[in-house]
Amino acid sequence: MQYRKLGTTDVEVSEICLGTMTWGEQNTEAQAHEQLNYAIQQGINFIDTAEIYPVPTSAKTYRRTEIYIGNWLAQQKRRDQLILATKVAGRSNMRYLRDGQDTRLDRAQILAACDGSLKRLQTDYIDLYQLHWPERSTNFFSQLNYVHKEETDLIPMEETLGALDELVKSGKVRYVGLSNETAWGAMRFLHLAEMHNLPRMVSIQNPYNLLCRPYEIGLAEVAMREACGLLAYSPLAFGVLTGKYLDDQQPAGARLTLWGDRFMRYQTEAGKKATRAYVALAREHDLDPAQMALAYLLTKPFVTSLIIGATTMTQLRSDIEAADLQLDPQVLEAIERLSVTYSNPCP
Repeated sequence: MQYRKLGTTDVEVSEICLGTMTWGEQNTEAQAHEQLNYAIQQGINFIDTAEIYPVPTSAKTYRRTEIYIGNWLAQQKRRDQLILATKVAGRSNMRYLRDGQDTRLDRAQILAACDGSLKRLQTDYIDLYQLHWPERSTNFFSQLNYVHKEETDLIPMEETLGALDELVKSGKVRYVGLSNETAWGAMRFLHLAEMHNLPRMVSIQNPYNLLCRPYEIGLAEVAMREACGLLAYSPLAFGVLTGKYLDDQQPAGARLTLWGDRFMRYQTEAGKKATRAYVALAREHDLDPAQMALAYLLTKPFVTSLIIGATTMTQLRSDIEAADLQLDPQVLEAIERLSVTYSNPCP
């Protein structure tokens, strides 16, 4: 396992991060703990979660994932060896998160949300506390077709950063980061932090995979020039890039089998054609399609870590092994050619 610097900090995180979004819905607590134990044995020191997990989020299940991790941390007594990341929900009408209020990125809600996560995680501090999505209306989740909307009731970014500053100064949070953010939003937060001596964002967690590459348009340059690297989530496009959904297959227990109507992004006809081409390329070179897709992302210098999620130990083992895969130049060149042929197949 290789390690990469987290932004401008001295912290080194494993280039594979253990994602936890399925724990509490598709995975039991015992399975979550088994994944944690195995991942740590393989050199992973980076764990990512969120207050709303598992996904799909519901009033019944939210918080379970953090609770599972907290119980494991309490048993293992190895908190100081791990980099633990979680997130505060952005603006939404998920009122069960905030005792009947819409979620907002204001001071009171951020402080309360952090305390809730600390309690569930059974820890005194969070290494990386991230804004899960913006307060303002924008093209969330790296989607295209931006439509501008003027809003008069936004929580000022200065207030959001001020609340994060309080958490850092109190010792509850070490570093702060963004998620599902745009290039403008990232630069604005960085500018305000510099202007007002507030915490500097050290990472951006956005979707990035062979079917979804808008990150490269503007945010990749931000990542490199501002040392605010990408924590790539959905690196396998909800598992689509494994090829397991081709030809209308519906594997038992798989995310798109269970909730395909909620996760339509990677199910476009263009996406299916691109997936078939990438899977064929991998098999032509005797590669596992998922490992090829992950190894390709790790060649990008703006990537800090890939957040992998697995529902089975077989998937987890295979995904982690991708960190040791070095792709041949001809494979890399073929991937680039395919990315031109199938440009933005899943906008």
